[in-house]
Amino acid sequence: MTQAQLAVEAKLGWLFREQPTEDYGIDAHAEVVDADLVRGRLLALQIKSGSSWFKEPSPDGWWFRPDAEHVRYWTNHSLPVAIVLYHPDRERCYWQLVNRETLIETSRGGWKLLVPETQVLDREARAPLSQAAEGDSYTLRIRELRLARPWMKMLIDGTRLVIDIEEWVNKTSGRGTIALGVDNEDGNDPVQLASWTVYLGLSSYVEVVPKLFAWANVSLHAETYDDAEYDDYPYERDDWGALHPYMNPSGEVDFYRLELTLNDLGQAFLLVDQFAAEGPRQLTVHRS
Repeated sequence: MTQAQLAVEAKLGWLFREQPTEDYGIDAHAEVVDADLVRGRLLALQIKSGSSWFKEPSPDGWWFRPDAEHVRYWTNHSLPVAIVLYHPDRERCYWQLVNRETLIETSRGGWKLLVPETQVLDREARAPLSQAAEGDSYTLRIRELRLARPWMKMLIDGTRLVIDIEEWVNKTSGRGTIALGVDNEDGNDPVQLASWTVYLGLSSYVEVVPKLFAWANVSLHAETYDDAEYDDYPYERDDWGALHPYMNPSGEVDFYRLELTLNDLGQAFLLVDQFAAEGPRQLTVHRS
């Protein structure tokens, strides 16, 4: 994982997001960055490390043999999926996209995929991988909703979700971290589900964060703000619902803790998603 992360961050110049273990068959997401612009273009990565993954060479690279369950999962994934193999002797990562063009069905009903020796995870990979992650605005928005589906379902089931934000206020890059977690209401810190490093430039976190979680209403986490010192944030009572930090102990980092509740968009998406997965087949009309 470490070598793949180094390749994504140092050689591609993109963002790397390790995924929780319950995301079957996906180890991380790579988010495309162009000239410090982040526009929600993501790739899902399955990462394998070690010499054992290079024991079946071909004239052009190495054969990777996934099982049928992984193939089914990857080809139906919300994001384009890439296999990344790290060769410890060469100290290089090699990659290949997983799709109908690269997958080959074997004579025994299995699957294999060629990971080319020429496809090193370095700057030369930026263009083809960026192209794979591309999509029109509609496609990218639907991808974001599908990726957020597990969190929407958690809210429906009564789980309390919060966002912890650390914003470096003196950085023109808008650098910060956003972490999504579960508040178990036991007095302990939230149990983290996912985290992201972001660069929002001069954009306001207060304006951008609700857009990043468009499927939810975003509000202050009541318990955190009730316990905070408000001297540095002299809001009028009528404005107290506005999003704002609860702490900045060093003058460098603003800390927020915000709560999510499912909004109309999130509820509507779950209904459409359930219909798409389980609903009756639509009538097909044949034109004469």
